[in-house]
Order: sequence, then C-alpha cells, then structure tokens
Amino acid sequence: MSPDDPARHPEGARRLTPARVLDVDALLEDPHNRIVVCCGSGGVGKTTTAAALGLRAAERGRKVVVLTIDPARRLAQSMGIDSLDNTPRRVKGVDDAAGGELHAMMLDMKRTFDEIVESHADPERAAAILGNPFYQSLSAGFAGTQEYMAMEKLGQLRAKDEWDLIVVDTPPSRSALDFLDAPKRLGSFLDGKLIRVLLAPAKVGGRAGMKFLNVGMSMMTGVLGKVLGGQFLKDVQTFVAAMDSMFGGFRTRADATYKLLQASGTAFLVVAAPERDALREAAYFVERLAAEDMPLAGLVLNRVHGSGADRLSAERALAAAENLEDPRIVDQDGGKAGVRTSPGNSPDPHGSSGSADSVPDDAAPDTAPEAPDTSSEISSEVTPAEAPDAPERSVDALAAGLLRLHAERMHLLAREQRTRDRFTARHPEVAVTEVAALPGDVHDLAGLRDIGARLATGRPELPAPGA
Repeated sequence: MSPDDPARHPEGARRLTPARVLDVDALLEDPHNRIVVCCGSGGVGKTTTAAALGLRAAERGRKVVVLTIDPARRLAQSMGIDSLDNTPRRVKGVDDAAGGELHAMMLDMKRTFDEIVESHADPERAAAILGNPFYQSLSAGFAGTQEYMAMEKLGQLRAKDEWDLIVVDTPPSRSALDFLDAPKRLGSFLDGKLIRVLLAPAKVGGRAGMKFLNVGMSMMTGVLGKVLGGQFLKDVQTFVAAMDSMFGGFRTRADATYKLLQASGTAFLVVAAPERDALREAAYFVERLAAEDMPLAGLVLNRVHGSGADRLSAERALAAAENLEDPRIVDQDGGKAGVRTSPGNSPDPHGSSGSADSVPDDAAPDTAPEAPDTSSEISSEVTPAEAPDAPERSVDALAAGLLRLHAERMHLLAREQRTRDRFTARHPEVAVTEVAALPGDVHDLAGLRDIGARLATGRPELPAPGA
C-alpha cells in the first residue's frame, strides 16, 4: 500500500505534497544567487522572513547582509542589536561553524540620499544642495523616495562585491509594486515638463536666460506662487539648478539597478498570508514580475493555521457540542445520561422496574403504606449518584466549549485552504512553501532559526488540493 493510498488516511487527514514545493535551502546555498528580494503587501511577515532567510544562509556558510526598510526596528531586536543604521552591523550569536557571517542594516532614506549627493557633487555644490529647503523636504518624505533609495542602497551593496548574498526586505508600502515602480516614477519626475522649465533658465544663462525666466515662467510663477508661495518656488529652482548635473546619474543608476533585478542571480520571493486580499496582491505581483521578466523563486505562505485533530470535522464537533449541552439528547454515555430520579423511572436496587404496571392486581390494600418506605430507600440510594452531577455538567460544558473552538479552527482551515487553492489554480507554476502561524512574535535568533527551519521543510500546513 502506497503512502498516499486513501485507505491509509482517514477522511480530512491526508497531507499531500503540492505539485511544486519551494526548495529554500537550494535557493540559499546556490553561489550563483546573490540577491533575494522579499516582497508582498504590508503586514504579512516580510521582515521576519527576510531575517530568517539571512540567518539560515549565514549558518550554511554564506556571508550575508540583510537590508530592511522596516521602521519598527523589529529586525534589530530579534538579532540582539540595539539599533540598525545605514551601515551593515555584524550579528553576534550566529553559528559560524560553516564559515558564514550575518550582517544587518536598516535603510536611512535621508542619509542614503545625502551620500548620493556627497559622492556625485563637488563640496560647494553638495553643501548648497544639502542646505536647500526643498531638498530637505524631498529627501525626508517625497512620495517614492524611500523605495528609490532602497534601490540605490541595493545597487551600492552589490557594487562592492563584498557579500555572498544580499537579502532585501522591501518597504512596507500600501502596494508591493511601489518597489518596482520607484525608478520609473523618479525618471518621470526628472524628465517632467516642470523640471525642464525650471532647468531652462540655468542652461540658457545671461540676459537670454533672464528673459526666458521672465516670459516663460511668468504664467507658472503666477499660479504656483499663489498656491505654494514664491519662496518655495525659488527653493525649487535653486535645487534643480544645483542638481542638474546629477539627474543623469540618477536615471543611469536606476536603470542599472532595475536590470540587476532582472538578471539571473536575483530571486524574488513573494510573501503572503492565506487571506484573500494578501493573496490577490501576491497574484498581481507574480503577474507583474512575469511581465517585467524578473526571476520569481516562489511564494512564502506565512502564518498558516493547522490542526493535529483534523479528522474531527467541524460538523461532527458542533453536533457533539450540542449533544453535551442538551441532556435531553440520548446519545450520551451509551444512552445512560437520561437516567435520573424522576417519577416512574427511578432505578430499583432490587431489580424491579418500579413502574405502576409492575404492581400485581391482587395486591392487598394494606401493602400501600409500605410504598413511602420503598421510595425513601430508593431516594437514599440514588442521592450518592446524584451528588457528582454538577461537576459532570461542568466537565460537559468545558468539553462542549472546546469542541466549538475546534469547529471554528476547522472553518478557518477550510477558508485558508480555499484561498490558497484559488491562488495555486491560477498560478500552478509558482513553487510554494508554508510556514505555520506561531502563538507569538519572534524576538530572538532562536525564533528566527525556527522560522528558517520551517521555511526549508516544505511541509504543507494545509491539505493539498483534492486531499
């Protein structure tokens, strides 16, 4: 009999391996793979997944740096580091028997932007840019800046050729696609009409430039000056003039990093929870990666619920709970639950039925007074049996409550399975690994190590389709 023979598995208990299981260890150990990008919608566990992958790769012999963009600093806490900044810091407590190292860093968006300016402009121009009010606003919170700077930092780390593997935790954006769209958005901004108009006076120069500024900018200055203020518009002009020589470099580096993400040696992991919205976002991202010719390694289905008692269906659990909660249901304890002291059905210690029909028709009238004595005798013998009734009902109520909790868990499992199956039916080519939901958050290396082991086992928490 084969292991997958239905006769070996009670109904609902089968655990079949999905058609494609993500081999995480093979992904991490392959020296050709130099970048792993963890992406997905917010709140699905990207940061924890990235950290667990980095730790597992390091303990299997690779020199790894994990780049997180998570401002909650959970990565630093789980790795025993007081804080992370724009410089990789080595993580202590990693098993380095295989010769690996683990470093971690958290993107400082403004500092990364400052480093770009300082490295691509002479000191005088760099000082002018860094002190410009518009630049300070742009570098601190302009839409898309964080995603673009993450791309810049990834390009810097890869250019140093210092790391065997770079694991990237993408920004906690509303949409996971922001990470891919950032370079194009920046390019559109730099190539936009506003920037070209603002650049024109500086490029023309002299009186002609002033004439252009007075004529060509008059309408725009009139409108924007009222909306944004004249000083703000002046700050923008000054910033654009100072940054003019750097714009081409931004576009060039953005294009280079984009091509790096498309190259072999980069692997995308889509992280999702077994929820409708998260998997819908994951499906959209899978399709976008395919359209952009970017290499997808697979899907990490995180926080999946399971049960070791799934042979008991939700329907049977609810029926059993109702059985325990209603003493009138006879399906309890082999039919004995209804035997209690009540008229006409009290147990007779002498073996008689105790019913009126059992009294002989010719019974002497003077035997009637003995009936109270018999009733008293029966009552005294039944009383000890009745004493534990309240504790029994308390146990029954507890058991019924547990059965109802089990039924809720079975309904949750069924919902997660339907959601997962819809994704796999739509994208059967995507390899999947599942990670069980844990009772609490991960706070240390031991927790990350456990997550890494779960990622690598490839054991499905949910039944396979058709199971």
